[in-house]
Amino acid sequence: MSGPGDVPPQILDRLRPICRQLPDTYEEPAWIGVRWRVRTRTVAHVYTPDPERFPVYARQLIADEAPTVMTFRVPIGDLLSLTAHGFPFFRAPWGHNVAAAVLGDHTDWTEIAELVADSYCEMAPKFLVARVALPLPSS
Repeated sequence: MSGPGDVPPQILDRLRPICRQLPDTYEEPAWIGVRWRVRTRTVAHVYTPDPERFPVYARQLIADEAPTVMTFRVPIGDLLSLTAHGFPFFRAPWGHNVAAAVLGDHTDWTEIAELVADSYCEMAPKFLVARVALPLPSS
């Protein structure tokens, strides 16, 4: 069992190539887990939350284990449609346009690549957004 904040290597192996394709994006350890940023703005943050400390994640348990979660920004007009159907997406408990995805064997990595690119476009300066080639490959 991994501790809070630990991210399974197979998840990082899928996210790293997606995030590296975005101009000026860099990876760094966060207070929990790992995040990718452009300038000082977080594009995606992946971690394993402690559901006891943060009850919002208790609904996302998989086989009684804490989920691996990625939070990211969503264009405000897309937030409700993304999160309305529930698993694997939900609204993060902070920010007006922050969503979360539970990652695992069920994950559609093509969709995650699109969501990370959208998050980048929400957070990056316009001149960098203009350099993004969409759609991003998922691996």
